[in-house]
Amino acid sequence: MNSKQEICLIYNYAQHYREGVFTEMDRELSCDFYFGDKMGDVRKMDYSLLKNFRKEVKNVKLLPPIYWQKGALALGNKPYKKFIVLGEYYCLSTWLLAFWCKANKQEIYFWTHGWYGNESTTKKIVKKIFFGLADGLLLYGDYARRLMVKEGFSDKKLKVIYNSLDYSLQVNLREKQRVDTIYRDHFGNSDPVLVFIGRLSKVKKLEMLILAMKRLEISYHQPVNLILVGDGEERSFLEKEAARFGLSDRVWFYGALYDESHIANLIYNADICVAPGNVGLTAMHSMVYGTPVITHNDFKFQMPEFEAISPGVTGDFFDKGDHEHLAKKIYEWLENDWDRDEVRLNCFKVIDTYYTPTFQINAIKEFILDEADHKEVLQKH
Repeated sequence: MNSKQEICLIYNYAQHYREGVFTEMDRELSCDFYFGDKMGDVRKMDYSLLKNFRKEVKNVKLLPPIYWQKGALALGNKPYKKFIVLGEYYCLSTWLLAFWCKANKQEIYFWTHGWYGNESTTKKIVKKIFFGLADGLLLYGDYARRLMVKEGFSDKKLKVIYNSLDYSLQVNLREKQRVDTIYRDHFGNSDPVLVFIGRLSKVKKLEMLILAMKRLEISYHQPVNLILVGDGEERSFLEKEAARFGLSDRVWFYGALYDESHIANLIYNADICVAPGNVGLTAMHSMVYGTPVITHNDFKFQMPEFEAISPGVTGDFFDKGDHEHLAKKIYEWLENDWDRDEVRLNCFKVIDTYYTPTFQINAIKEFILDEADHKEVLQKH
């Protein structure tokens, strides 16, 4: 794009799990990157992987969740034609940057979850005003797009780009996976294995997994094992719950794990990934290694990645908050005796088709670049 960059990305943080899409944007869009400086204990990606990383802006907490990105507004003075900004309506600096762009004929696009379907009247009003400031919205899923069209948003301003993890690495590891005895060796039995990967937090409702395991044992005479890959504030409580129901020897608290080759092996060899709370990135992480996902069916309280789940094909849904129905769905999946290789291929296909950095970048380019921009990008590459 000539000698200077014309697209600017401002994000709340450079999450390590977004490395794939950020490096792809660096290659394909040649945009400048500005990231917030902190986000709890989430690992930060290596900035050296981005040739166009410029600097961090400071995330300043005001009245949580409201915050300000110190340094973001000043970027409006730079000669950027287009901004791609994380579309969080509780980031006050994003509001002002959007007003600035409107006044100065710069385009601004919000990368956002959009609509959930559980918005109060007040939140609806705020969101409609906020999203109305953008030239377009980059959405994580079709569910949000459909809701927003019903709310009166123009479909032409909405673009579904889905989500992605470190796809290239994961596919490379996926091709090396083989069925092994890791779970039989650990648990000392050949019973089915449930897996959950992610932070052990209250919102994930993981105590329901313990209850469902006990229900499977009592009502369906189907003992199962469970591995929890991750750590968090709920670990101690979950350990006590497993002991209370006599399941300590069937629940493997693996702890935090960042070695993707080990993660690939653990997911690939499990039978079902179960996320009793919202599913989010866990769905992609599980399916890229061929393991189906079961999560709750109240989509107003889900993350966009639930859309990757097709009942009987790549997983299933249970009634939110009902551990007995969760146990029933797990049992039905196990009883159906699906061809495990076919299920793996079904999961691979969904991820490979939609949930990749390449899909995301192509969708972004199609949406925000005009014909002249496309020619400049092609010349640059």
